[in-house]
Amino acid sequence: MSDTLAKYIPEHAVKPVFDLIVANQVHLKIVNERQTRHGDYRRGPSGKHEITVNASLNKYRFLITLIHEISHLVAFEKFGRNIKPHGNEWKYSFQRLMVPFIRPEIFPSHLLPLLARHFKNPSASSDTDTTLSLALKQYDKESDKNYVFEIPYGSVFRIKNGKIFKKIAVRTKRFECLEISSGKTYLFNPNAEVELLPGNH
Repeated sequence: MSDTLAKYIPEHAVKPVFDLIVANQVHLKIVNERQTRHGDYRRGPSGKHEITVNASLNKYRFLITLIHEISHLVAFEKFGRNIKPHGNEWKYSFQRLMVPFIRPEIFPSHLLPLLARHFKNPSASSDTDTTLSLALKQYDKESDKNYVFEIPYGSVFRIKNGKIFKKIAVRTKRFECLEISSGKTYLFNPNAEVELLPGNH
């Protein structure tokens, strides 16, 4: 198991993560990418703790996602099953489990202050923390994805569900985009991943 983990997370995180998996009796499944989420936790019918993480994540995001999911398990075990999935009990568990990993042997030094800030009050997804998400993104394998904030105004782009939009304006921290088929306007987070369509801006 620790040999498998070594392929997906930073070297110095392997032993402590392996220890967490054993201590919490986690059944870890590494799966090919699902677009909706980086990972999930569920208690299987046999009472086994099943955690699934996307194989395509870079090693820093994989580590954060795995600790995020183990934190659900720890929070449920400690505080009971009636807590909110991303409520205070989970935040507390996530902070406590994640802080020992926020070290220069594990994360590149420029990520450390961003992680420290994020984990003062962790959100349900690190993707909603634009600065951290973009900093983590640079370690992804090369892809043809663009972010909505970096494409020119007037650009036409497609999102994962196939809908096509045109970038028209910025409103406070988000970008106003027109859905081509319906003519409706939608707001996008700056780091929404989009596919730029050629030759139409």
